[in-house]
Amino acid sequence: MTHPTARRAGSRWLHGRTALLLAFAFSVMADPVSSVAYAIEAALRALDGNLALLLPAMSAVVLVVGLVVASYHQLVARFPEGGGSAAAAGRAFGEGFSFVPMGALVVDFVLTIAISVSAGSAAIIAYLPSLAPHRVLLALALLLVVAGLMWFGHLGRAVFALLTLIFIGAAVAVLLPMLGVTEAPTAPVTGLTHSAPLAVALAFPVAMALATGIEAPSSAIAQLGQLDDAGRRSFGRWALWLTLGIVGTLTLAITGAVVWLGLEVPHEDTTLVAELARAIGSPAIFAAFQGATALLLLSAASSSFQAGPGLLKALARSEDGSARHGVLPAVLGRTNVHHVPVVGVLVFLVISACVVAIGGASEQRLVLFYAVAVFVSFLMGLIAMATFAWRERRPGWVVLNGVAALAVAFTLVANMTRPAAVGSLAATLVVAGGLYWAWVRAGRPRGAANAVAESEAAETHGDEQIHDQVAPPAGVETR
Repeated sequence: MTHPTARRAGSRWLHGRTALLLAFAFSVMADPVSSVAYAIEAALRALDGNLALLLPAMSAVVLVVGLVVASYHQLVARFPEGGGSAAAAGRAFGEGFSFVPMGALVVDFVLTIAISVSAGSAAIIAYLPSLAPHRVLLALALLLVVAGLMWFGHLGRAVFALLTLIFIGAAVAVLLPMLGVTEAPTAPVTGLTHSAPLAVALAFPVAMALATGIEAPSSAIAQLGQLDDAGRRSFGRWALWLTLGIVGTLTLAITGAVVWLGLEVPHEDTTLVAELARAIGSPAIFAAFQGATALLLLSAASSSFQAGPGLLKALARSEDGSARHGVLPAVLGRTNVHHVPVVGVLVFLVISACVVAIGGASEQRLVLFYAVAVFVSFLMGLIAMATFAWRERRPGWVVLNGVAALAVAFTLVANMTRPAAVGSLAATLVVAGGLYWAWVRAGRPRGAANAVAESEAAETHGDEQIHDQVAPPAGVETR
């Protein structure tokens, strides 16, 4: 018979693991969940308002995201210490290749910040239309607020998890009244593109903004320093599949509601999801949904404000020259009393502000640049995983990784039809090339491929550690 003390210890262990998993999973999915706020509208705009093709387009997006998640399921297993596609590319092809996904991530962080604060301002304007003439100033003010909060240390991932849960709850509150709607939707608008497959293919790359953030669990598991490799592997995999389940369900549910209600492409002072909330929710639910949307989007921006400067810090030389693989100027590694790389935050603030201003703080204009850089990172990771499977003679995984890589490559090629996407890809290549050049000049130091993992692990040494926020009780495995 099990001793009561042992049962209580086992229960505390299980509850501690569950709380930590939920805090971790819902925090890292802030970016992909927040993408729902603008990705569906971007697809509808690319379809020229043709509602009949919106659900097939978003279903294709969710399918491709599923393929990427399946491949990253293996990547997490192989790199439980974190690092994502950078670690995989460095291990498979040599450390020099790790700078390609790193460059892609830097560009993706900038665009995530810019599009998140722009979409956040759009959510506020949809509720307070009088602010529409001040869209750019509002977005820049939100950007300054998020950047300013970085001075005081990394916001806890438990906060991100809470905001994600609040948004999901608000979305459910908006969608539930749909169960009582019996009216048939209005007739779909006939778009300029008459070939359904062609129209979906053209809309598909823009809607793939939904996939941003899928990389996060494979890198963020480095923060779980209180767990061993098996624990981080398990948490990373659960987070990936939970993200797919929640983001996929939300996306298809909201898309179905938009189609059923026959909502049209919204005017510039509102958003598609705002019009959905306005159409089927009470004024109180509408206000709550807009507030939750804005906060989640700012959370996604804050997450990138942590990750971007953290990566530059991990690549920076130390002041005394003792860094094992520092390739960037030492100033990028300097931190304040809260362990924040202030110069790195300023770099991302300035560049993101320029992007916001140039894009007019329009999330639908910025989304045309989005979901390009991160797909370079995906492609490198998927090819690396296919290479590992080939070397180990695992044909099933070769086929899966190969199919996922082809889908991602198609997305990149299809994006090349848009000049904005070409600019995003060019920026990725410039940043990756600059990092590689700095690495060569530094004498090709070993260990640079681990910079992404180290940038995430460094967060656990700050003044707001994830295991301090959701500390596992006695009995949870530690190293």
